[in-house]
Amino acid sequence: MGAGMAGRLLSANFPLAVYNRNREKAKPFADAGAFLASSPREAAAQSEIVISMVADDVASRSVWLGENGALAGASSGAVLIESSTLSVSWIRELAVAAAQRGCELLDAPVTGTKPHAAAGELLFLVGGSEKALATARPVLAVLGRDVVHLGPNGSGALLKLINNFLCGVQAASLAEATSLIEAGGLDREKALSILIHGAPGSPLIKTISTRASAGDFTPNFVLRLMAKDLGYAIEEGRREQMPLQTAASALAVFKQAIAAGYGDKDFSAVIESLSPSVAKRIQSA
Repeated sequence: MGAGMAGRLLSANFPLAVYNRNREKAKPFADAGAFLASSPREAAAQSEIVISMVADDVASRSVWLGENGALAGASSGAVLIESSTLSVSWIRELAVAAAQRGCELLDAPVTGTKPHAAAGELLFLVGGSEKALATARPVLAVLGRDVVHLGPNGSGALLKLINNFLCGVQAASLAEATSLIEAGGLDREKALSILIHGAPGSPLIKTISTRASAGDFTPNFVLRLMAKDLGYAIEEGRREQMPLQTAASALAVFKQAIAAGYGDKDFSAVIESLSPSVAKRIQSA
């Protein structure tokens, strides 16, 4: 995702500094004219707007905090954009740390996958001040098809978790439905055609069903990250004294898929992970 976003900014002739903990992954952008930073701090020191796109809270803390973190290099007045899917509690903590540096944070997670990032078709779900968003809009306009301002810090992070837990629940339910189709001896393709073209057939169901039928699990959204997002959503529900029972059930399905070796595949692989033939193979191993 970050690579696609960096490519978009370069194509729009924004001056760009990039950092990746794997320097080789960032090198193509240096070859295309970006400044290749040796640390998040060095990247932030070059920038008026700082964007992070990483996997989880642990990675985000590593990027922003510490002697070589982006916050240490950020200039007063800089706008910091956290586009990762993270917990609301960490976003609020980061917003306080940013304010102490004289910066403003936008939590701006996105909907979309790698192809959307590369094409500039992301949808940004933004929490933070109107002032900071106005500063960031020219950059976000290159990266996305739209920007929705939802309220103060934490608002974007919360809606993204809600979005992803709904996606996870749909994927887990389709995995179980497909497993029951196979176990019951129904023709899989005929049965799935009825489902995806009927009332259950959301765009997500259609997409992941097609990928599963083709056996194409090249990651657009990694399965273990869906499990992470479900866990964060459950934590947020717990803080609000609202147990998310469907999210908890979906998380159990995804954890089972990770245990079966599907964690680094696309999250649509959760369907294959519940196949009766896979279950037999695991039991006999």
